[in-house]
Amino acid sequence: MPSSTSPAAQDTPTTDPAVDLSGRTIAIDPGHNGGNASHPNKIARPVPDGRGGTKACNTTGTATDTDYPETDFNWGVAQKLERELEDAGAEVVMSRDDNTGVGPCVDERGTFADDADLMVSIHANGSESATPKGFHVIVAEPGSSEAVEDDSNRLADAMSKALADQFTPNSAYGKNAISRRPDLAGLNNASVPAVIVECGEMRNPDEAETMESKSGQQKYAEALMQGIVDWY
Repeated sequence: MPSSTSPAAQDTPTTDPAVDLSGRTIAIDPGHNGGNASHPNKIARPVPDGRGGTKACNTTGTATDTDYPETDFNWGVAQKLERELEDAGAEVVMSRDDNTGVGPCVDERGTFADDADLMVSIHANGSESATPKGFHVIVAEPGSSEAVEDDSNRLADAMSKALADQFTPNSAYGKNAISRRPDLAGLNNASVPAVIVECGEMRNPDEAETMESKSGQQKYAEALMQGIVDWY
């Protein structure tokens, strides 16, 4: 029997149109900073934790067993995500301008996003063992308001699903690899929907290899981009 599909229909593109994020503002926080380790007194000073207490300004982050630092990974992914977002027409606000400075402190890592639609903080986890594997997404509970908490939970869901298309969810955090915490000052000080994405385990040799590569960082950036698009 001849096909009922016309040649014209067969030639119709099936890909989605280009993503348009014009008029959107996204805040990106590449976790830690490359100069933190050489300024221990500065990053140890107490700052508001968003819950009425204080926390240390910042920390140095973790590293792979080959001493590739988390700060480099976070910065690399953030730059690639920034390009993806700007190519889609979005305005991007970054918490830091380079990977050689100190800070900003964790309270500022929430408040810098006040004029954005949402905030994504990029990190990698540093478990002592090489066995743990996979990403997880952290969201504040409670949020700064009921509306922000609801939207942050939606953002966490979108990020988890987008990352799971290419990466392994960390089973220690449940089926969706989402952790809800009250103690992270960057999230507590955010007035907009916000998540911290722990992209993987830096001590796991397989994930470390991916994180150290430019192609792996690009894959993470594309997954985070998809999570942002899905949230909108």
